[in-house]
Amino acid sequence: MQAAMKYVELKSGYSDNGPAWIAQVAFSKSGRTVYFNGLTLRRWNGFSGNHMNAETGEEYWISGVKKTGTNRHPCGCGKIMVQRSVLEEFLAWTGQERLDDSLYEVMD
Repeated sequence: MQAAMKYVELKSGYSDNGPAWIAQVAFSKSGRTVYFNGLTLRRWNGFSGNHMNAETGEEYWISGVKKTGTNRHPCGCGKIMVQRSVLEEFLAWTGQERLDDSLYEVMD
C-alpha cells in the first residue's frame, strides 16, 4: 500500500466546517480507496465530497496538502487537526517553523 500526507475533511452534516485533518493515509493498490484513521473511504463523485465512507455513507473531501495553508474551503472555518506523525513533514512542506495555534491543533 502506498502512503501519503493528505488533507481530509468530513463534509456530511457540516458543509465546509466539518472536522478536518492533515494526516498520513494509505491507498489501495488501485488508488481508489483511502484508509484513514480506521476508516475505508472509497472514491466517490458526490455532492460535496470526493470519497465516501464505505460503512456509513458519509462524504469526505480528500486532497493534497496545500503549501499556502488554504486547505479549507474559503467559506469554511475551524481548526485543522495535524497528526503528530506528519508534523515535521507538514512544517517542512509549508515552510513554517511552527504551527499557527489559531488554525491548527496537533493530535496523536
